[in-house]
Amino acid sequence: MKLFDTPRAPNPRRVRWVMAEKGVAYDRVEVNPFASDVPTAYLALHPFGRVPTLVHDGFVLYETGAITRYIDRAFPGPALQPREPRQLARMDQIIGIVDSYAYWPLVRQVFAQRVFRQRAGQPFDEAEIARGLAAAPRVLTALEPLVGDGAPTLADLHLGAMMAYFVLAPEAAAQLREHPRLAAWWAVHSARPSFAATDPGLPASAA
Repeated sequence: MKLFDTPRAPNPRRVRWVMAEKGVAYDRVEVNPFASDVPTAYLALHPFGRVPTLVHDGFVLYETGAITRYIDRAFPGPALQPREPRQLARMDQIIGIVDSYAYWPLVRQVFAQRVFRQRAGQPFDEAEIARGLAAAPRVLTALEPLVGDGAPTLADLHLGAMMAYFVLAPEAAAQLREHPRLAAWWAVHSARPSFAATDPGLPASAA
C-alpha cells in the first residue's frame, strides 16, 4: 500500500494518524501539490493534483475523508467509526465543521502566517493573522460541546491534525484555554503515541 502525501499538510497527517491507530503498514511517496510541474503520473491518480492519495492493491482513492473511512473499514484494529447512529452523525458533524469552517482560520490564517512563515524566514501578514484569530473563537465554541471523551474516532483525528498546528501560535493556545472541555480533549489526544509518531516536524526558526 502506498500513500502519496506531503509531510506537513494536515490532511495527509489525518490519514497517517488513522493508519497509526489501526496499525497499518504502508509506503510513503512524497508529492508537492504546490509545484508548477506536478508529475503526470501522479495526475493520473489524482486529477486535481492534491494530496493525499492512497493506492492499495491497485485500488486508487483520493479525498481525505474517503481514505480514512476506507482504512477503518478495510483493516483490523480498533474501530474508529461508532455504530450507534447518533454518535456516527456527531462524528460526521465534527468532520464537516472542521473541513468547512475551521481549516481556513486555524491553519491557513493563524498557523501558516504566525508559525510556518516566521520559522521559514518568510514574510507574514499580521492582518491575516488577526482575521484568523477573530474567526477562530466561533469555531472553538461550536466544537466545545461536541467533542467526545471516549475512545478516538475519525472526528478526533481529523480535528486533532488541525489543532496540532493551530495551538503552535501563542495567541491560539490562549484561545484554546478559554474552552476547557476542548482543551481537556486536546490534552488527551495530543498525548497519544500515534500523535507523536505522525509528527511531521516544522522548519527550524530562522531567528
